[in-house]
Amino acid sequence: MDLASLCLKAGVKNLSTVFLMTDAQVANEKFLVLINDLLASGEVPDLYSDDEVENIINNMKNEVKSQGLVDNRENCWKFFIERVRRQLKVTLCFSPVGNKLRVRSRKFPAIVNCTTIDWFHKWPQQALESVSLRFLQNTESIELTVKQSISKFMAFVHTSVNQTSQSYLNNEQRYNYTTSKSFLEFIRLYQSLLRRNGKELKSKMERLENGLLKLRSTSAQVDDLKAKLATQEVELKQKNEDADKLIQEVGIETDKVSREKALADKEEQKVALIMLEVEQKQKDCEEDLAKAEPALIAAQAALNTLNKTNLTELKSFGSPPQAVSNVSAAVMALVAPEGKVPKDRSWKAAKVAMARVDAFLDSLINFNKENIHENCLKAIRPYLQDPEFNPEFVATKSYAAAGLCSWVINIVKFYEVFCDVEPKRQALSRATSDLTAAQEKLAAIKTKIAHLNDNLAKLTTKFEKATADKLKCQQEAEMTAGTISLANRLVGGLASENVRWAEAVQNFKQRERKLCGDILLTTAFISYLGFFTKKYRQRLVDETWRPYLSQLQVPIPVTPSLDTLRMLMDDADLAAWQNEGLPADRMSAENAAILINCERWPLMVDPQLQGIKWVKNKYGEDLRVTQIGQKGYLQTIERALEAGDVVLIENLEESIDPILGPLLGREVIKKGRFIKIGDKECEYNPKFRLILHTKLANPHYQPELQAQATLINFTVTRDGLEDQLLASVVSMERPDLEQLKSELTKQQNGFKITLKTLEDNLLSRLSSASGNFLGDMALVENLEVTKQTAAEVEKKFQEANVTEAKINEAREHYRPAAARASLLYFIMNDLSKIHPMYQFSLKAFSTTFQKAVQKAGPAESLQERLTNLIDNITFSVYQYTTRGLFECDKLTYLAQLTFQVLLLNQEAVTAELDFLLRAPVQTGTPSPVDFLSHQAWGTIKALSSMEEFNNLDRDIEGSAKSWKKFVESECPEKEKFPQEWKNKTALQRLCMMRAMRPDRLTYAMRHFVEETLGSKYAVGRALDFAASFEESGPATPVFFILSPGVDPLKDVENQGKKLGYTFNNKNFHNVSLGQGQEVVAEATLDLAAQKGHWVILQNIHLVAKWLSTLEKKLEELSENSHPEFRVFISAEPAPSPEGHIIPQGILENSIKITNEPPTGMHANLHKALDNFTQDTLEMCSRETEFKSILFALCYFHAVVAERRKFGPQGWNRSYPFNTGDLTISVNVLYNFLEANAKVPYDDLRYLFGEIMYGGHITDDWDRKLCRTYLEEFIKPEMLEGELSLAPGFPLPGNMDYNGYHQYIDAKLPPESPYLYGLHPNAEIGFLTQSSEKLFRTVLELQPRDSHAKDGAGVTREEKVKALLEEILERVTDEFNLPELMAKVQERTPYTAVVFQECEQMNVLTREIQRSLRELHLGLKGELTMTGDMENLQNNLYLDTVPEPWAKRAYPSTAGLAVWFLDLLSRIKELEAWTGDFTMPSTVWLTGFFNPQSFLTAIMQSMARKNEWPLDQMALQCDVTKKNREDFRSPPREGAYVHGLFMEGARWDAQAGVITEAKLKDLTPPMPVMFIKALPAEKQDCRSVYPCPMYKTCQRGPTYVWTFNLKTKENPSKWVLAGVALLLQI
Repeated sequence: MDLASLCLKAGVKNLSTVFLMTDAQVANEKFLVLINDLLASGEVPDLYSDDEVENIINNMKNEVKSQGLVDNRENCWKFFIERVRRQLKVTLCFSPVGNKLRVRSRKFPAIVNCTTIDWFHKWPQQALESVSLRFLQNTESIELTVKQSISKFMAFVHTSVNQTSQSYLNNEQRYNYTTSKSFLEFIRLYQSLLRRNGKELKSKMERLENGLLKLRSTSAQVDDLKAKLATQEVELKQKNEDADKLIQEVGIETDKVSREKALADKEEQKVALIMLEVEQKQKDCEEDLAKAEPALIAAQAALNTLNKTNLTELKSFGSPPQAVSNVSAAVMALVAPEGKVPKDRSWKAAKVAMARVDAFLDSLINFNKENIHENCLKAIRPYLQDPEFNPEFVATKSYAAAGLCSWVINIVKFYEVFCDVEPKRQALSRATSDLTAAQEKLAAIKTKIAHLNDNLAKLTTKFEKATADKLKCQQEAEMTAGTISLANRLVGGLASENVRWAEAVQNFKQRERKLCGDILLTTAFISYLGFFTKKYRQRLVDETWRPYLSQLQVPIPVTPSLDTLRMLMDDADLAAWQNEGLPADRMSAENAAILINCERWPLMVDPQLQGIKWVKNKYGEDLRVTQIGQKGYLQTIERALEAGDVVLIENLEESIDPILGPLLGREVIKKGRFIKIGDKECEYNPKFRLILHTKLANPHYQPELQAQATLINFTVTRDGLEDQLLASVVSMERPDLEQLKSELTKQQNGFKITLKTLEDNLLSRLSSASGNFLGDMALVENLEVTKQTAAEVEKKFQEANVTEAKINEAREHYRPAAARASLLYFIMNDLSKIHPMYQFSLKAFSTTFQKAVQKAGPAESLQERLTNLIDNITFSVYQYTTRGLFECDKLTYLAQLTFQVLLLNQEAVTAELDFLLRAPVQTGTPSPVDFLSHQAWGTIKALSSMEEFNNLDRDIEGSAKSWKKFVESECPEKEKFPQEWKNKTALQRLCMMRAMRPDRLTYAMRHFVEETLGSKYAVGRALDFAASFEESGPATPVFFILSPGVDPLKDVENQGKKLGYTFNNKNFHNVSLGQGQEVVAEATLDLAAQKGHWVILQNIHLVAKWLSTLEKKLEELSENSHPEFRVFISAEPAPSPEGHIIPQGILENSIKITNEPPTGMHANLHKALDNFTQDTLEMCSRETEFKSILFALCYFHAVVAERRKFGPQGWNRSYPFNTGDLTISVNVLYNFLEANAKVPYDDLRYLFGEIMYGGHITDDWDRKLCRTYLEEFIKPEMLEGELSLAPGFPLPGNMDYNGYHQYIDAKLPPESPYLYGLHPNAEIGFLTQSSEKLFRTVLELQPRDSHAKDGAGVTREEKVKALLEEILERVTDEFNLPELMAKVQERTPYTAVVFQECEQMNVLTREIQRSLRELHLGLKGELTMTGDMENLQNNLYLDTVPEPWAKRAYPSTAGLAVWFLDLLSRIKELEAWTGDFTMPSTVWLTGFFNPQSFLTAIMQSMARKNEWPLDQMALQCDVTKKNREDFRSPPREGAYVHGLFMEGARWDAQAGVITEAKLKDLTPPMPVMFIKALPAEKQDCRSVYPCPMYKTCQRGPTYVWTFNLKTKENPSKWVLAGVALLLQI
């Protein structure tokens, strides 16, 4: 929308305009900056260019003047803005779901401050009822009272779904919304389905009743037909006699005609001969005449040359030449009448003859050329013989004479030919007259024959009519007989149908009565249940809706045993769907039925892509498939919209392009003929159908989208997957069976479809037959064939059922393997709840499953084979899954796997598993024994209430000694339980361990897994990369999940070298992602896919915005790429699930590999040694020294790497030690040994400890620890065989490479803190945390089923308010520093410290009070909530210390409640000290913000007193044997301090030295310590351990001081043990 033009419209044109914007249209949050400005001031900065502003001002000038104002720029602009504010109404429609609205309101305050907020709450029950009743008014087929009940039920369905959605969210973390729109759609769908099904039902009933009617009328017609048949037979006899008489008459007449015909034939032959003769003669004459023709034409031409003029000219000759006079004489001789040739043929006589020129010319033209007298011919011959009688010659004398000459010559020629032809012409004439006579005779004969033929034709017609009548009569008789036979066949054949149809009609009538109720339940199912899983669907229909229906005052007629699925489809439909690839389970059938019948667009949530496979098969070529963002996708939709095609938009994300809003909402315009897509109005074809699809496993779609679409949960179910995997395993194990089963299923489905088609066909034929249908032989035979086919199909169907039962029985043997595999998939699929990186596709799982089946060991018996299958499937899936898990999650996965396998095999009691995971505590029961804490005892009491554990609590009390020994042993998981408790199951023993020693549960869990599944599951050696590489392909990238200090790409490079893929060969590409590298990566991928290269994409987490493009790119390249093409991806996991950005598609299709440093000394030591080979061991000339120091270095490397698991007690700070440190150290070792005659231990230790490893270290105490380890491990004694790297693990002698690995396996003691020089207590803390986390995570993975309704619990705000008020009430006022200072007479170092502390305390309490008061006002609505206030509210609710408080306070690891009590104690301590400014008898050192200042004050006061230089003084610490209560006054010098604890060891008060800690006593308190100052040189440094002191157990930056404490042991022992003093625990 163009905001500038809108403002112009409102401001300049003065038109009232509404600007409506929904949050779906906020494609970019920057839009809201403009909206915020518009709301706040009516003006958006820089909306118009300078020219546009000038135009606006010019347009405004006249109007400003008319208002009586000065028309300057300012007034004009102000007037424009005022009018915009008045005329432009801004309406924002924002959804309150999630935190978007809250965040936007904070960022853009005008959204709240400058608008009237109209909050649309959900409709109450009454509104739902009245709306539905109003819509139902027009529905005629339902009674009014029932309508009221229906409206109540509709409202109940809507509200019950809301409640179930809440429980669905709590238990499954899935968001399902209903809105008023979905309720209206529900009503609309109900009316539509009611109409449709009512019509269908009526049509079915009519057809059946019609069929029944026809069957009944058939038997009544049979008697009439018999009577009719008798009459027809008499008539037929008479007609036979008549026909016989006619046959004789026709015979006689036919003979006559034959005789006459013979005569006529003879005559005809004669005539033909004469005709031939005449034709020949005529031909001869014509040929001769043709010869004369040229002469005649020449004569005529000659005449044509003559005319009156030239004849007159000739006549005028006085005395012509001889030739001319000869011509005239010849003419006179030729034309002499009757042969009287004149004697005088002179020129004179000629002139007389030509006197009348016209007459002379006519006499020539009309000359009788065919009859020339003989005399004339004689007379003319002499002239013709004269050579000069030639037209050419004569022409020289006279042109007219030449023409006459030519005429004479040619006439004579003609006559001569004509005389030859004449006899022939006479002969022809005679022949012609003979022919005429013969033809007349023939005509007479033919006339006679025609007359005879007429008579015969009349007789024949008569005969044919008689015969036809006879045949017709015969046919009618036969037809009647046939009809009787057919009727009998029909009545007999359809007798069973008669009964069945009659029953069906009754059923239909009953259904019609109950239709309104049945459709109601079905519509509710379609409208609301699509997104729920099977369990929730069943619960809503059977436990919520049906009971409500039964208790309505006016019951809604409904079928009691109604199956909603049957209302939506029949067996034939289901069979067709299954043939198209729909899984065979009920859930899938329901989903398909919803998809076909819903009126809102279906949105398939289909992470395993089973639904989309079915949809693509179902619609085939007619389906238009596209994706949002794909090139030309809008055009595809527009074309389909017009053509009425089905469109599938696949792979939707959680947000949908706003441009599709009108399409999703079916917002038709122009009388429903168009839908707007963007700015384009597209023609809307009512046949158009849109199917939406997402492969996100758990999408969170906004309510508005859920109202526009019907969400359908196509996620695969356990049963559904089990059946698919059963088919898969049987097809590999028994292909014959599976093929037969598959064919049978298709055949069965085909039978169902055929039976339905036949039944429909039979009914439609019967019902559409009109009038006397029994006469329709084809119809009756068709009905018979249909019936017969149906019977055959039914028979085959029954046979197939028997066969199928046998096949199923054989297949069922393999079900345990399929059930185990299905369980494994769902366990694997749930791992994404632990970490979003753990995404696995069903396709990849199926591949792993099939490989596992193929690799399972063969066996003689089926039972053994099954055991092998289950074992191999489980282990293969375990390996496939764990290579992509972080070490910390592997045990969680194993635990869940083991528990679920036990539950599947019914080898575990659910109650026991529940106890193990939850560890409930029975409160108010103090522990009666000293070796169990009160909490542990509470857990034991809770366990004792279970039947299997009765009397456990009593046994522990009764046999305390043996139980104490068990509970206090170092590795209780390896010990046997006392008494008969040792005979309990592994799970029960685990439950008892959970109660008594939760810290040992991770070890116990490993033992449990080993005992249940086998030892191979407990081995921690990583899979070889080459094995994982084999599974990769163009469509299956390898995805490395990065960990600090590990470079997985070396494995890829090494594998590449083996196969010839290197940088040098230019077929190995490495793209390190970062800004601007996306284009490079895309180009590289395209090239590699084409040429079959390898591509490494490093650190893809750095290009978050490009990842969706990468996902599409990889999907595109997965098809039709070079088979050798490979992609290797690496990325760091997000620190929190919210920050996870790697697309699901990339993760699902990849082989995920985590490359973490191994855990445990055993794995670490092997891994360290794995960096070397036998060649490494042999490379140094001083083999013994080299090998010994190398092994010691490996142990050192394993220790420093693994020590970090002990937290701050291991290392103060975390360091990225890596294998590079070890390998470079070994290189240095080799160089130094080769270069020096003696082993330079000091140099080596310095290089390793200060440079190679020390280079990472930033903390002095950590550096000291590193140095101490090297001093213990690398010293001359190591070559004398006297060095133990750990208790019970001596340094090995000279061995080969494999020997060292075997030595580790054989000699390394089990994992324990002793291996690191630490006390067993060191791991209790983190082990307890680990086990708590383990069981909490496994508990979260369990299927939840809480029906808990939201009771009258305290709301979040109420809880926060109460806590806020309590803190404000209890926190004291600030210290009045000026007043306190006035009380002090002498400013000692101690008072300075107190003032500093009071000042810091004031800063803290001031912030606490300020922020709490601000929040209080915010909660009351008097202040706008800010981000800080919201964070504070969250902190108070979650019992964490708010960051602004922690920043101004002292380091602490406590929760808010404990922290606040601690704060009050500190304030109290300060109040006591500032009361009279005398030092307390013992100082609570913990209570200081800055304990160093107090300790420095001790030195300062001593230095001043004795005038010693401060920089040469030190503190001496003497540990007393007394407690705080034993002191009444402070010492004269120094101070007594209390409140300290020791970690890693304990203080032996009697001996006055540090000593080993007691098991399970992690931080024993220290007695009161006397601290005094003395010159540094007087310090006693013999037999002391310089013990660091820290403020909290986090150590590191909380370091305070170092005190020398007495020790009888070597101080290095305490360094390695991480012994320290703590001020807080």
